[in-house]
Amino acid sequence: MKGIVFVFFALIGLTTTAQTGIIKGIVLDKQSEQPLEGATIELLNIEVATGVITDFDGRFTMTDVPLGRKAIQISYIGYESTTIPNIEVTTGKDVFITVALLESFNQLDEVVLTNNANQDRALNKLATVSARQFGVEEVTRFSGGRSDVGRLAANFAGVSSPDDSRNDIVIRGNSPTGLLWRLEGVPIPSPNHYSTLGTTGGPVSALNPNLLKNSDFITSAFPAEYGNAIGGVFDLGFRKGNVDDYEYTLQTGIFTGVEAMAEGPLGENKGSFLIAARYSLVGLLGVGAGGTAATPNYNDVSFNIDFGKVNNGSLSIFGIIGNSDIEFLGDDINEDDLFAAADENTFVESQFGVMGLKYNLSLNDNSYLRTIISGSYSGNNFLADRFIQKDTPQERVIRYTEADNTEVRFALSTLFNSKVSSKFSYRTGILIENYNIESLLLDRNEQADTNGDGDPDLVTFRDTDENLSLLQPYIQGQFRITEDLTLNAGLHSQYSTLNKQFALGPRAALNYIILPNHSINLGYGLHYQNIPLPLLFLNENVNGELIQTNRELDFVESTHYVLGYDVKLGNAWRGKVEVYRQDIENAAVESTPSSYSTLIEGADFIFDNDRVSLVNNGAGFNQGIEFTLEKFFSNSYYGLLTGSFFESKYEGSDGIERNSPFNNGYVVNLLAGKEFKIGKTGNNVLFFDTRVTTSGGRYFTPVDLLASQEAGFEILREDEAFSQQYDDYLRWDVKFGIKINSKNKKRSHQLYFDFQNVTANENVFVRRYNRLTNQVDQVDQIGFFPDFGYKFQF
Repeated sequence: MKGIVFVFFALIGLTTTAQTGIIKGIVLDKQSEQPLEGATIELLNIEVATGVITDFDGRFTMTDVPLGRKAIQISYIGYESTTIPNIEVTTGKDVFITVALLESFNQLDEVVLTNNANQDRALNKLATVSARQFGVEEVTRFSGGRSDVGRLAANFAGVSSPDDSRNDIVIRGNSPTGLLWRLEGVPIPSPNHYSTLGTTGGPVSALNPNLLKNSDFITSAFPAEYGNAIGGVFDLGFRKGNVDDYEYTLQTGIFTGVEAMAEGPLGENKGSFLIAARYSLVGLLGVGAGGTAATPNYNDVSFNIDFGKVNNGSLSIFGIIGNSDIEFLGDDINEDDLFAAADENTFVESQFGVMGLKYNLSLNDNSYLRTIISGSYSGNNFLADRFIQKDTPQERVIRYTEADNTEVRFALSTLFNSKVSSKFSYRTGILIENYNIESLLLDRNEQADTNGDGDPDLVTFRDTDENLSLLQPYIQGQFRITEDLTLNAGLHSQYSTLNKQFALGPRAALNYIILPNHSINLGYGLHYQNIPLPLLFLNENVNGELIQTNRELDFVESTHYVLGYDVKLGNAWRGKVEVYRQDIENAAVESTPSSYSTLIEGADFIFDNDRVSLVNNGAGFNQGIEFTLEKFFSNSYYGLLTGSFFESKYEGSDGIERNSPFNNGYVVNLLAGKEFKIGKTGNNVLFFDTRVTTSGGRYFTPVDLLASQEAGFEILREDEAFSQQYDDYLRWDVKFGIKINSKNKKRSHQLYFDFQNVTANENVFVRRYNRLTNQVDQVDQIGFFPDFGYKFQF
């Protein structure tokens, strides 16, 4: 450790000559998304004025930019100008930004309005409420985030994370299964290592943040182009590679692994390539991490190949390929292992992949057609061998659980976007998805011994090869009624070939600027989603025949209502308050009175395997208030305070209103960071970041200890479902590091240390029945955990 620090401070001493960097980008019309030729880009807050003009393709390059965080202003006659602050310029990599300008309401020829960039606003112009954009800098900057976009979202208002061992996203009390993941405009399976069929999270993200461009996160009443989700949307995109120069990145970290990335120009039409590969560092070192002594092995490759201009349009190919495996051997695990048991050997493998072809065709100056064809694959294999009468002369091993699931998905998305005038634009399209599901689940857990061999029977809960399609046509428009009043409205429809369901959902959002820097917004949306696929295809033994009695279940229906207030408190400060209500109907529950509902599923690797003959009679609601106070990065520091106060309730078939397992009650996050310029020229940076998060404890169902001791496996008091609550959650993370710019070469270094849960607070993970001790044990979440990372760009 001392040697590494000495080397870096020695490098600081060598950095005595002023160096510069490069800012590149493209300027677009926000409504038509067409390039603007002749827009002016000016570098602010420097002694000598510097400016450039965009070319025919809307592109610009600004050279000899002083190092550090800079701001630029972009203006164009007849458009509202905008300022982009906090652009971090380094020697190791060119900066590329995309800027969208909004045409002035009255198409002014001479007067140009200037606004600061709305960093809190979504990139999607039709996402008005409960939406914000985020960038790669936020993903990698915040302490405790492990460079994971899922963990980044947990800092935003209205979001909580169930536990430290997974990155599941709970949005306003919804199950994580209510989340829609999209990449480059098409839905994808859970982009995580060790993910399982039907879930949306996992222990380690397969999304490489170094490839992400600024993207959107939406938590309620999302626009009409998003469907088959009731909780929220992660709408991600890959950036393009450098179109002028070759650049490389080498990086390592505890969770991100060992990484190499390359990018550069491709062909003669302003094309580019971007590719990165990662392999788990803990796998190379052969050690455990993330709550287990077992060694996780995982790797992924991500890419975005842009061919530039092709037949009056642009063509690109993008994709991710990921693999992971881990072995939990009962003799080697710790007693507080989060995932394994001492009397089992379990073997886990998973795969994730997506590949797509994207074509943008420019039809005229105000319209384009975008078509995306993609294929994705998600698979997981789980084997559990249990020791019977372990450590006795009668010890034997039997296969206890076997699961083998694959999902192959093909998607076609096509949309037409047109700007009719500065006051009206619209978008219409259709998404067609075809799913092929092969699912095998054999399990002895909680089964009787009907064949008299002394062991519970190995029962087949799923053995299916199914094919279904979802069709989702939509239309939406933006109406600028006045300069201060904007209406976004649309209609989304959804049809399933599995059981011929059809649903129609209107969406609307209104934004009104009541005073300069003050605005209110209203949102409404009717949303639908499939019952999770692992539940749809469960077998039930009916008169000796295995029948899928859940496959005719209807979509879950969710109605969102949102009222928000935004205020800009200065050039870099903003405040936001939102009040919301979500009513959920058609949730699947059991046909006989019970506390079960599909609304409680999704925050684990598995789904219940005995919930059959379900009916769409369940209901629930989420309601609350949330606030955000944010200081965007300026003057070398930033701050973020978010708070959510809410309740999440559901009803099973017994008609009793209960807490959902996601009803924490409150979540509060406080983040802050500061940079200090160092070195003779001030081109290097020391940085410090910290994060404190606290929330109410999760509700849980108590164990029936006597019944569990008699049965030999865990039995819960389902009549008291989610009646007890864990202690409040508290965690404090601290991160610090250094950024070094080379004095005379295109190189930069970054080193950080991230100390997670520095107070080693004992947050509860679970209270579960231990079949070896015949007692209920409390297992705590991950305690103090040190992370580190190093990045070299050249």
